[in-house]
Amino acid sequence: MVSLYEAHRKVYPRSVTGLFARWRWFFVFATQIFFYGMPWLQWGGRQAMLFDLEARRFYIFGLVLYPQDVIYLAGILIISALLLFLFTAVAGRQWCGYSCPQTVYTEIYLWIERRIEGDRAARMRLDAAPMSPSKFARKAGKQVAWIAFGLWTGFTFVGYFTPIRELAMHVLDLSLGPWETFWVFFYGFATYGNAGFMREQVCKYMCPYARFQSAMFDRDTLIVTYDAGRGEPRGARSRKADPRALGLGDCVNCTLCVQVCPTGIDIRNGLQHECISCAACIDVCDDVMDKVGYPRGLIRYSTENALAGGWDRRQILRRVLRPRVLVYAATLAGLTLALVASLLLRTPFKVDIVRDRATLARIVQGGKIENVYRLQIMNAEEQPRTYTLSADGLPGLALLTDTPEPQVTVDAAEALWVPVRLQASYDAGRPGSHEVHFLVQSPSGQVREKSVFMIPR
Repeated sequence: MVSLYEAHRKVYPRSVTGLFARWRWFFVFATQIFFYGMPWLQWGGRQAMLFDLEARRFYIFGLVLYPQDVIYLAGILIISALLLFLFTAVAGRQWCGYSCPQTVYTEIYLWIERRIEGDRAARMRLDAAPMSPSKFARKAGKQVAWIAFGLWTGFTFVGYFTPIRELAMHVLDLSLGPWETFWVFFYGFATYGNAGFMREQVCKYMCPYARFQSAMFDRDTLIVTYDAGRGEPRGARSRKADPRALGLGDCVNCTLCVQVCPTGIDIRNGLQHECISCAACIDVCDDVMDKVGYPRGLIRYSTENALAGGWDRRQILRRVLRPRVLVYAATLAGLTLALVASLLLRTPFKVDIVRDRATLARIVQGGKIENVYRLQIMNAEEQPRTYTLSADGLPGLALLTDTPEPQVTVDAAEALWVPVRLQASYDAGRPGSHEVHFLVQSPSGQVREKSVFMIPR
């Protein structure tokens, strides 16, 4: 039988140094300091960032969000998508190459692997060698380090949903709950599997971004590019030889650009969907060019139009502000300003009204018509607040509560159900339903909510 699938070949990325490698590690440190450090940061006596699903509240520093604030989540997701589109239109897959969790954790796991097993050549020799005590010790040590890092990552992830200090005590006491245990191990195993074993396969086969990135590219998008006009025909030569006399281009065919590629592609074959724009090939190629005495930039960030027209850097940058980029930037700026303004002008409490459906209306002492409601007041501030209740919409409409004054106090970041009654005389309106409004006021703002008042026939 003829197999329709190519057997998987393990990729052994070689370590590389240079400008883009330093940028990549900068983003590794920046993202992981934020991820691992944020749950431990305290704010006003509580965890600064906590997504309390059980209480249905999200705490983000001084901001408290309720399920009714899902519009903000939608806004953040839309802004994130537009940022992705903008960066991709300008300079390709920058997210994939520098900040994507798959890239970041693969870099960390590769660093652990190199520290224990050595660089590319040493790892290849170790894998090809028969099992021995030394090989077993290295392989086992690597797996232990990978698993420990994965479990720490899973623990930190759960710490965003359960207060991490309490979670740490539960771990030390061996009293972790079933769901917490499941998610620690699930997220830890996902990190261990994706970054330790699957690596480039996630980028090549599982990530949808690689498949639709071409729809966001154009001929003026900066991409990692091999200058075939300068580099071909490629071939080995002496450092002192004149490549033009030998009929060769600047590419010495060292294949280092392939060896450092985390997805195992050859950038000299042109742009491929597996390329994550990490620019490792640029760093190593520039290093080779320095050693052989050729100009840098055989592999570089450039555009199709720049290669075809021989543009310099100024001409390339001049094409950055093209119509599609301006549309993305303007839309992104508008949505960001709208989201920030909405958060700043947001009333720091929410009100929900539920009618008593068991009794639509009833006659009470004095011959008045009474409707019963329940008001849920959600205080999104970090201090207790007192709210004053009132209602209007019908002549002589009166609001009554179980307290002498129509006021209620709600603790910080808490919600409270308040039973209230509306009373009106028979001649306040015709039989049927009438629109009324509840007004809830506090020193920090007011909320006006609509409901109905029933007058029986």
